[in-house]
Amino acid sequence: MTASSTRRTTARTSTVAVAAIAVASTLILTGCGDQTDKSGGDSGSSSSASAPLAAKLPADIRKAGVIKVGSDISYAPVEYMQSGKAVGIDPDVADALGKQLGVRFDFQNGKFDQLIVGLQAKRFNVIMSAMNDTKDRQNGIDSANGKKVGNGVDFVDYFTAGTSILVQKGNPKGVKSLDDLCGKVVALQKGTTSEGVARTQSKKCEKDGKGAIKLQTFDTDPEALLRLKQGASVADLNDFPVAAYNAKTSGGGKDFEVVGDQVEAGPYGIAVSKENTQLRDALQAAMNAIIKNGDYAKIMQKWNVTDGAVTEAKINGGS
Repeated sequence: MTASSTRRTTARTSTVAVAAIAVASTLILTGCGDQTDKSGGDSGSSSSASAPLAAKLPADIRKAGVIKVGSDISYAPVEYMQSGKAVGIDPDVADALGKQLGVRFDFQNGKFDQLIVGLQAKRFNVIMSAMNDTKDRQNGIDSANGKKVGNGVDFVDYFTAGTSILVQKGNPKGVKSLDDLCGKVVALQKGTTSEGVARTQSKKCEKDGKGAIKLQTFDTDPEALLRLKQGASVADLNDFPVAAYNAKTSGGGKDFEVVGDQVEAGPYGIAVSKENTQLRDALQAAMNAIIKNGDYAKIMQKWNVTDGAVTEAKINGGS
């Protein structure tokens, strides 16, 4: 995604809940911010002799029987902690990949802006953390200042997400697109990509003579969601998977709904060191296998994010 594409473009945390969620965010990493450094729970199946793609893995990983995953586990429904274990879209995808590769995926919790550093220091083998696949990350460029900061990483793309508009259930204000937010109150978490999208749209609104968006920004997304639930704002802008999760779970699905199309949608990718092309290619093969056998579709349906599903796992497909 672009520098303004979904979660993790700017340092931020989103723990969303009017339905227990955490949301999406400028460092070289598009980010979701603060959390503890303690390790998250494991995910995935133990190695199996019958795993069809085990031979594709590097010998050391195959012998160890585990792929260590760096992740900011505070971003429901993509990944979050529940009863001391990492759960969500990414852990479920990892579990399915593990069955193909005959290894267990061990999720290790950390700060998002340190994940690529940790990967390059070989503290873990991959990153699965709703990380947007961008050219800057591929090339090791800090998107904030354009400077080279590392060797970059490769991505195995597995999901598509952009910014979504979340409104009250039934859409009483008739919001269908960003243009419908002109002159109205929008509540959202400050320092996020969503705030950038809203501010850009607000300038467009003023240029079109429709009135600027009246932004109310909060430290956390739950605060913004509460304003929306109370009718004090007409919308909350959020990453697509988080918005979809809120719509499904908050108030038993009676509080919110997602309207309009995603804005600036782009791929999430599993990040792998450029030095480890064998692991990258094994993950791509496994991802395509679970897409083909239907396991991937079941995960997307489980988390109500089928609109972000891909039909093929590409390498470095981000822009």
